[in-house]
Order: sequence, then C-alpha cells, then structure tokens
Amino acid sequence: MYARIRDVILETERLVLRPFRQADLDAYAELCADPMVMKFLNAAGSPISRADAWRQMAVYLGHWELRGFGTWAVEERATGEFVGRVGLNYPEGWPDRELGWTVATRFWGKGYASEAARAAIAHAFDTLGWTHLVSLIHRDNHRSARLAERLGYHIAGTADVVGLHLTMYRLDRDRRSP
Repeated sequence: MYARIRDVILETERLVLRPFRQADLDAYAELCADPMVMKFLNAAGSPISRADAWRQMAVYLGHWELRGFGTWAVEERATGEFVGRVGLNYPEGWPDRELGWTVATRFWGKGYASEAARAAIAHAFDTLGWTHLVSLIHRDNHRSARLAERLGYHIAGTADVVGLHLTMYRLDRDRRSP
C-alpha cells in the first residue's frame, strides 16, 4: 500500500514538511507569481497564474495518491509561515525519481532549501529504500546547482522535460552529505 501524504509529515529543527492545503493557496500563488522564483521552472521562464498555482497544488496531492510519495508544503516551525515546497517527483515522462525544491525569495539565504532537501533525501533513502535520486536543474540556476553539489550530487547528464533542457544531477545513497 502506498503512503498517503497525511501519514508522511517530516519535521526538522526549523521546518515542517506537510501536505498542501487550501489555506496555502495565497502564499503558493505569491511564490508562483515571483519572476525570480519561476525563472528556471518552466519553459517560458515566467510566473504562472493563481489558477495554475492551484492546479499545481492539486497535482502534488494527486502524485501522492498515485505514487505513494510526492511534494510537501514547507512551513517555518516558529511562525507557521509558508516557505515553499520540496518533494520527490516521478511524473509520467520524467527520466528518474527526482528531488525538487522551491523557496520563496524572502526565505533565500536562510538554509531552508538545504534543510528541507536533507529531510526529503533521508525519507527517500531511509524510509523508501531508494538507492539514488536525481535533481533536474536549469544550467543557469546557479543557486540550485550549488545546493545540489553541497548535498553530494554529481552531474550525470542532461534531460529534456516540460520544454526545458536541464542538467541532471544524481545523488547516490552512499554519497549523500551529512
């Protein structure tokens, strides 16, 4: 039986990784409307509408139902503020199981992406038993590439998905950083 997202909530020192809920729409739509955040996340390199942000939230929840893993909403433990999203993806047409992260600009530089990614990596390897995962990163997204390298990833090729030509970073269970 697949895990359901309501059963998989991860906590770190400063963050809670939990299911998306309707109350996240305003903050998630704001994140998706930020050109700096969305620059490398779609073929147009541009923000998406509130309606498309809602549809993405629905896709994330549906992924959990279909695959038994997926994307979490990330919130700050101390304030309950929505920080962004992190998750394990493997939609139809993807080259491999992927870890992705997106954080609102007001939280950049606080180490939240790294903290949330480490929790998701631990879940993938220690709970799900995966031997590796990938992250697909736009070649100009230097912040995400640096984070992948700090997490222990190495470049393992390229992949074309959703109209983007992306660098594929690979993390093997025995190479992850502490």
